[in-house]
Amino acid sequence: MSTTVGSFFAGGIAACGAVTVTHGFETVKTRLQLQGELSAKSQTKRVYTGIFQGVTVILRNEGLRGLLAGLGTAYCYQIMLNGCRLGFYEPIRTSATRLLHGDERQSFGINILAGASSGVLGAAIGSPFFLVKTRLQSFSPFLPVGTQHRYSGARDGFAKIFRAEGVRGWYRGAGAAMIRTGAGSSVQLPTYFFAKRRLQKHLGVQEGVGLHLASSAVSGFVVCCVMHPPDTVMSRMYNQTGNLYSSAWDCLRKTVKAEGPLAIYKGFSAHLARILPHTILTLTLAEQTNKLMRRFEKQVGF
Repeated sequence: MSTTVGSFFAGGIAACGAVTVTHGFETVKTRLQLQGELSAKSQTKRVYTGIFQGVTVILRNEGLRGLLAGLGTAYCYQIMLNGCRLGFYEPIRTSATRLLHGDERQSFGINILAGASSGVLGAAIGSPFFLVKTRLQSFSPFLPVGTQHRYSGARDGFAKIFRAEGVRGWYRGAGAAMIRTGAGSSVQLPTYFFAKRRLQKHLGVQEGVGLHLASSAVSGFVVCCVMHPPDTVMSRMYNQTGNLYSSAWDCLRKTVKAEGPLAIYKGFSAHLARILPHTILTLTLAEQTNKLMRRFEKQVGF
């Protein structure tokens, strides 16, 4: 394993490679989550009906620029989030294991704790970037859903939020983001390494890209199931104007009351279409970038 700093950069680079491929699905997912916000199903005009229909509609009306809105802020967020998640997971895990057990044995409970802790740290640091990204992705001059924020770009978004709300505005919805990412991170790396060990032990799969791909696919599916409800809450809290929701719990309560319990799973298929390849690419690329980072650190004497 490379150093914590090396793992931070390796994780961030890997995540940026993954988000380049999956960002369009994230745009569709965000709009599906905001569609019909706090409206009864019978009163909701369904502009976006699914993954590929959403991609087609956005490309037809807004072009590739609309589909990839907020990609620059997504890169910044991924560096912060996955740099922390992949960089600090192993140090937290080994430190907690030594503290509690006196050795470095594998403990599923400690693995979940390490995953959640590293994810919450990354979400807290990267939250302002995700806030602006969500607002850039949700804006559409042709087929608007949810509250619309007209920003010319990320820099304009940060400036307008700061002028209206100060630094506090940049961290609107950060609590929901930490819950969402903590939930996803608590299972992402533990299930990845769990699946990896089981595939090696029971099926004799050898170390390599095939093993990394299979383990990542298992991890991605579990992450999506666990993370999607708080992800919907986070998207709505990030996109709100004023104080429509006072907290993550208030958003969840109002959403379920107005739209029914299945509303928190709006956009699930689009999320799965994004997170499966994203997780596969991130964790597979992370294995490779970690190897490159270890070689680099040896050459410079770390």
